[in-house]
Amino acid sequence: MAGDFELTTDELRVVARYVAETAAEVLPLFEAAVPGDPRPRLALDAAWEFVGGARRTKLQRVTSLDAHRAAAEAPSEEARLAARSAGDAAAAAYLHPLADAAQVGHILRAAASVARIAEIEASGDPESAVASLDRAVERADRVLIDVLSRYPAVPVGRNRVAELMSSLDRRLRASR
Repeated sequence: MAGDFELTTDELRVVARYVAETAAEVLPLFEAAVPGDPRPRLALDAAWEFVGGARRTKLQRVTSLDAHRAAAEAPSEEARLAARSAGDAAAAAYLHPLADAAQVGHILRAAASVARIAEIEASGDPESAVASLDRAVERADRVLIDVLSRYPAVPVGRNRVAELMSSLDRRLRASR
């Protein structure tokens, strides 16, 4: 895979697994809010196919885009974040080996979204988000942290998910 550094298919599978595990935690929120829309579930299924050893194909790209469209149509922030996380799981198969902080979103945005959902469900209590990020740090293995460390750190963002992603990024890099 051409780029600024090497990124193997096995490493992509580790990243996709991390994002898929994260998205699976909250997908039921979307499915409860929009029971007739299969797009995020299909994206998560496509991610699991790649994680399980299938080649990355157009399936991951198409289902990712469809899940992000479902997110745009979702009736609540929680449902939107859940659908977007499923889309991110499928998109993780196409993480680019480019020294661009925007790529880190493909690795960590789903975990930051889950933390934001926890915060919302706890009536805005930021400690719920911190506890969710704690779990995300615990789930990250050395391969994931090594891949993350090849990218520039994400800047502090302008919205809550971006802030949480920046916090998670700092914590994971510090755990190296």
